[in-house]
Amino acid sequence: MSTAPQLVVHRDKELMAQAAAARLITRIVDAQASRGSASVVLTGGRNGNGLLAALAAAPARDAIDWSRLDLWWGDERYLPEGDPERNVTQAREALLDAVPLDPGRVHAMPAADGPHGADVDAAAAAYAEELAAAAAPENHGPVPVFDVLMLGVGPDTHVASLFPELPAVRETERTVVGVHGAPKPPPTRVTLTLPAIRAAREVWLLAAGEDKAEAAEIALSGAGEIQAPAAGAYGRTRTLWLLDAAAASQLPRTLYPPATA
Repeated sequence: MSTAPQLVVHRDKELMAQAAAARLITRIVDAQASRGSASVVLTGGRNGNGLLAALAAAPARDAIDWSRLDLWWGDERYLPEGDPERNVTQAREALLDAVPLDPGRVHAMPAADGPHGADVDAAAAAYAEELAAAAAPENHGPVPVFDVLMLGVGPDTHVASLFPELPAVRETERTVVGVHGAPKPPPTRVTLTLPAIRAAREVWLLAAGEDKAEAAEIALSGAGEIQAPAAGAYGRTRTLWLLDAAAASQLPRTLYPPATA
């Protein structure tokens, strides 16, 4: 069942990143206090990496017990390990190398020079197995119930590597799929599907900049998920759109309270 999206609009992308980082710290600490550990799905791109950099700079980051945090990824470019274009490489530079994570709880998606070689579909199946192995009986499904799953929103409304009209966004059974022929480079990717995304307690969609304004307007105006994948991304208990003023510029003000601007 979808949750109605809530919108928070910040003055600019820097403030958005700082506020989102503070919000994420709070969610992780609360989850660790109530369940002992926390599970977060990271996103790449300029907004995802901006959030991680803001988190690295936040004094409150030390409130997190980093050893009791599981990190997953929503998608990955199928490139060799250490490639600067891989989301995990960028995340390590922005934050992960600076905090005391348990390496066994950092669940990077497979790389193109790993055991699956060029077979991106086998790599996707392996990540699906890793997710299933981490799912607890009370999760009642093939993936863990993530505390927070973050997604950047592309100018074409794509989230993760789910692009409009392509096969991956139509997937209803598998939790992870290989992507062939993505419209933005590199063309070969691994991505969570909408069923996996919707297993999260909270889904946060990040959008900053004028180039995201049309995408936000389309996704929040009732578009279908096949044409606008961002419209199909929602959490079990909360769906949060975190935007800057430029990305929100085409939205009717009735969607968000003036105090959040």
